[in-house]
Amino acid sequence: MTVRRGYADTPYGQLHYAESGRGPALLLLHQTPRSYDEFREVQPLLPGRVIAMDMLGFGLSAALPKPQTIEQYAAGAFALLDALEVTTAVVLGHHTGAAVAVEMAASHPERVRALVLSSPPWTSHGSGVDDVATDADGNHLTGLWQLRQPYYPAGRPDLLERFVRDALAVDPAEGHRACARYRMEDRIGLVTAPVLLIGASADPFAYPNVAILRQHLVSARSVTVEGGMIPLMEQAPEEVAELVTDFLR
Repeated sequence: MTVRRGYADTPYGQLHYAESGRGPALLLLHQTPRSYDEFREVQPLLPGRVIAMDMLGFGLSAALPKPQTIEQYAAGAFALLDALEVTTAVVLGHHTGAAVAVEMAASHPERVRALVLSSPPWTSHGSGVDDVATDADGNHLTGLWQLRQPYYPAGRPDLLERFVRDALAVDPAEGHRACARYRMEDRIGLVTAPVLLIGASADPFAYPNVAILRQHLVSARSVTVEGGMIPLMEQAPEEVAELVTDFLR
């Protein structure tokens, strides 16, 4: 399937995205500090008009001053949908993107048909992750690699290379700080859309949160990808696509 990249003009500046397919819209929201590239493998496998964006402040999209918030990321996502003339969409978010998806469904439930929350964060957690000071000798590059390496599949340095490339485009810790500032417990009760929760069993940061969100989203379905790690979208694209397709069906 052909994936086309483009820029959309919005009130926040130009937002970068990749689009494939036709039909009902499915918006993909990445983790911190990634970009649309996180969905490179899974996007062609998903049904409908699939839009993977660089969220506001990330990747090739317009910059966003600090302190950043989940609400700002959500506003940027709606601005992209508006620019692409998408009225309603299913929203799939991974890690930080899952928090953004919750805010989108809470703030504008009429525009979010369903949610897929993959490795979601929970309120007041996440600050300090990927927080490496820039070093004149470049030691922060090794630091970023080493911080993530235990949570990435063995023998897949290509995934870490993609992570570091995206991390260098932004402050890699600011999105985590935004998650820590977000009071999800005050917003999650406003979610009325159907929800699929996807947990990655080998993600020590996010996997425990699946049970917590399940308690607050009583109509949600939850599934676990055994052996799944932080880069779940890249690590297990076929399994993720099958779960999402079954849920939407």
